[in-house]
Amino acid sequence: MDAPPRGFIPQPFVYHQEVELFIDALSNEGDGVGRVDGWVVFVPFALPGERVRARVYRNEDNYSRADLVEVQEPSPYRVQPVCPLFGVCGGCQYQNLAYEQQLEWKRRQVADLIRLRAGIEVPVQPTIATDQLYGYRSKITPHFHQPKGEKIGSIGFLRAGSRCEVCDVANCPIAMDAINEALPKLRRQVQQMAAQYKRGATLLMRVSEGGVITNPRAVCTEHVGGLSLNFLAGDFFQNNPYILSAFTGYVAKQASSGGARFLVDAYCGSGLFALTLSGLFERIVGVEVSESSADWARANAASNGISHAEFLAASAEAIFARINFPAHETALVIDPPRKGCDKQFLDQLFAYGPGRVVYVSCNPATQVRDLVHFREAGYTLTEVQPLDLFPQTKHLECVTTLQRTL
Repeated sequence: MDAPPRGFIPQPFVYHQEVELFIDALSNEGDGVGRVDGWVVFVPFALPGERVRARVYRNEDNYSRADLVEVQEPSPYRVQPVCPLFGVCGGCQYQNLAYEQQLEWKRRQVADLIRLRAGIEVPVQPTIATDQLYGYRSKITPHFHQPKGEKIGSIGFLRAGSRCEVCDVANCPIAMDAINEALPKLRRQVQQMAAQYKRGATLLMRVSEGGVITNPRAVCTEHVGGLSLNFLAGDFFQNNPYILSAFTGYVAKQASSGGARFLVDAYCGSGLFALTLSGLFERIVGVEVSESSADWARANAASNGISHAEFLAASAEAIFARINFPAHETALVIDPPRKGCDKQFLDQLFAYGPGRVVYVSCNPATQVRDLVHFREAGYTLTEVQPLDLFPQTKHLECVTTLQRTL
């Protein structure tokens, strides 16, 4: 038996002990969840409904982690992965699960988070699907470690279960065809320039009109509905264009259905939500702490002929200071980074008190954490809608709608 790593806790299982268990759920990280005599064990790439054999490699205070050794009784929803690196590359978790079940488990994961962490019982709508199950990503960021002997090793993404080891990826099935066509050339160029890299690096590949952009300061264009939106390739922008119209359409419906006349788009970036929702409101203000992002939003409003939208670059300490819309007639859209909203932002939001809030998140765990604060501030959660922007992976977008009731 292999020697256990330093710090290994030998209870309840010894290092690399093999256990048999039934998988009854998927965790928010995409791991199969089973139990041995009531003790929880997480097993990546095992699916609900399966009986498996797994090898324990870590014991925590109240659960263990194990590698999948054998599927003894497969799920009827197990399918053949498209990518030969599935299970080795850490980019995808669900290529072995039928798509309808991916959607259902993402819905259940959101429902469980809201019930268990926020103590809120609310129906969660079926996950909105995308027709493009592969070849949908318009952006990837492969990386590599510091060259050794003027030679670069693997170029790709983190290996499954590793925090630092890179899996070499020469083709990514969830990336757009244009990216996979350009990837071999970029890999060769990087190898030829190995001597110029003194440390590891992250590469950028983003599809835009005319090809694939690798310069983060270059301008990209994305079309959403009848709008053309420009932004810097290295800036944040949703990277599944195939579902963007449905996504922004749902946010528009939720923001406007409460009868609000005015819209505030916090974390507005280059104006995605403010501009796609512009036809539904008398006036719009987008607020952004980045002056350059606010500049792009202004330019996008002008180029699309939208004159009733204003974009402000505001400090984090005074994000709503220049908003003069009546709060009870205002809908607020927020789309924060993965860490969710910080207390300073929430305190300002609650002090302003918009009548309706549409909270968009790529991390339901931090979103649910924030929902507790909304409830304490007098908001009622009225609808929860997951959207599958990232098929084959554990990731999802979730839109929650909150109405002020106090």
